[in-house]
Amino acid sequence: MNRQAQAAVLFLTGAALLHAGFTDLYLRYVKAGLQPLLLLAGVVLIAAALATVWYEWRGRKQGEPQGAEKADGAALAGDGHGSADLDDDGHDHVHREPRISWLLVLPLLALILVAPPALGSYSAMRTGTALQKPYGYDNLPAAGPLRLSVVDYASRAVYQHGRTLDGRQIKVTGFVALDHAGTPYLVRMALNCCAADAQPVKIGLTGKVPPVLQPDKWLEVTGTYTTREVKDPVNNGPIPFLQVSSATPVATPADPYDETWNN
Repeated sequence: MNRQAQAAVLFLTGAALLHAGFTDLYLRYVKAGLQPLLLLAGVVLIAAALATVWYEWRGRKQGEPQGAEKADGAALAGDGHGSADLDDDGHDHVHREPRISWLLVLPLLALILVAPPALGSYSAMRTGTALQKPYGYDNLPAAGPLRLSVVDYASRAVYQHGRTLDGRQIKVTGFVALDHAGTPYLVRMALNCCAADAQPVKIGLTGKVPPVLQPDKWLEVTGTYTTREVKDPVNNGPIPFLQVSSATPVATPADPYDETWNN
């Protein structure tokens, strides 16, 4: 892979990062707070690509080194797939560039052509709940229904024993997951940094649960706090339940991950 090809790959990678950073695509990979760093990385890669092209052009314009020009001529006179050097006797030797280096383009093509779905029920039911006790809780409105994240409801139900939830109407949004026994859960994948470290937080559903539930479909569930709680069979972590009064299908949110679990 010559310098022009390297510059092209750098430029396309930087452009792909900028495209992802200026759209919601980056939320499939990293948390929202890392958007500025992602955009900065894209700018740096494009700058590096342009600098590579400029230095290559300046070197050729100045006619240096002559041996490299001869090597280029020898490569063009040969099979066109390698480079040539001169040894001490003045003989040309063609060195093939490793074609495996072009595999570096594959992640770039994947980033441009394929938008992977967010982690869903398959990962959630094979990973133990990541629920952790928070440092503190935000104050809740005194009246009206409570719109909580999966993590917020689960942590208040487990670690506050529902003291701030009892008797209140609660709305929670997440995707559906079913265990081997068919028990439904409302799940949100929580992350620290990026999708690679995402872990599930689960809420069990009881009460007026829809009779037919499809894994990975998103629901807005309305219900009330219940004292029912079970242990996650994967890591023995706590899973609270929500007494469902109604459930409405909703579209997948732009940011499918929950970032509130470590606040």
